[in-house]
Amino acid sequence: MGLGGSFDETSSFMAEFLKKCGGYAVVDGGFATELERHGADLNDPLWSAKCLITSPHLVKRVHLDYLDAGANIITSGSYQGTIQGFEAKGFTKEEGEGLLKKSVELACEARAIYYDRCTKDSWDYFTQNNNSNNATSLTLSRPVLVAASVGSYGAYLADGSEYTGKYGDEVSVERLKDFHRRRVQVLANSGADLIAFETTPNKIEAQAYVEVVEEEEIDIPVWMSFSSTDGMNSASGDSMMECAAIADSCKQVVAIGINCTPPRFITNLISCLRKVSCKPIVIYPNSGETYDSGSKKWIRSNGVVEEDFVSCVRKWQEAGASLFGGCCRTTPNTIRAISKLLSGNSSNYKA
Repeated sequence: MGLGGSFDETSSFMAEFLKKCGGYAVVDGGFATELERHGADLNDPLWSAKCLITSPHLVKRVHLDYLDAGANIITSGSYQGTIQGFEAKGFTKEEGEGLLKKSVELACEARAIYYDRCTKDSWDYFTQNNNSNNATSLTLSRPVLVAASVGSYGAYLADGSEYTGKYGDEVSVERLKDFHRRRVQVLANSGADLIAFETTPNKIEAQAYVEVVEEEEIDIPVWMSFSSTDGMNSASGDSMMECAAIADSCKQVVAIGINCTPPRFITNLISCLRKVSCKPIVIYPNSGETYDSGSKKWIRSNGVVEEDFVSCVRKWQEAGASLFGGCCRTTPNTIRAISKLLSGNSSNYKA
């Protein structure tokens, strides 16, 4: 059911997908948040990727929760899954590669289960189309993509640097390329529709991603999303416009966006992205809380009152974004509310 195209087709990939979805798309929400709600213990350097080993059934269940909530795009449980991280746990390189592939397989299986349910439960999920021979065929009226998640180098370090981008002077673009290269190769051939480079905290990692994609001739689309703590710059302090320009320079990048960032910063960040790119913008903020790497807990910022998350979606859409979801501490309820709002079926519900 994948929609991935060849290298020459990627420029129109996201535009065509958005057209199929009605002009906007809904991305899933917090993955680890839901795994923990279902009883998973994620106190581990692998974080949510631990469940690929211990609880694959929960991974699939969370994907289904988000599909049922209205998501058009679900992201694999590979955000903190790295070959190096799996090797540190005693797995071989080949076994680590197998776990990366498994993360995508589980998402694809969840999509297949969801489609099967739709087929059995309601014909409302399908539309009739006449082909050139005047024969009528049925296609899904709500297509779903599987995005293979790639977290930052800082996520692998599990020291909080994914939220600051402060990797030290010894970490160069070349070192980051060496770190990410094999994981990107594996995920590009895993059956995913696209690769999602998420929570990118600085421009050197963005540059590393672009060079790996181009050097390895990755032939599926990718998106790149950045994090920010001030509404103007990436988490490291690099100009968001400079970061976005790096992403925009890569033909395979079909969308650029912001994730794991407080909602109050999003509107201005969309403006920053739009100044340097005409590509679709994907927005999936966190709940507005801040992660404390020392206590490993999410805390509310003192004196800061967040706007209602879902009520901001229309404002973000008007600012130029076209893909909307949630990151840390958001739930299927959040995604359901976003989906209802965008489809015109909103109520007074607040996620």
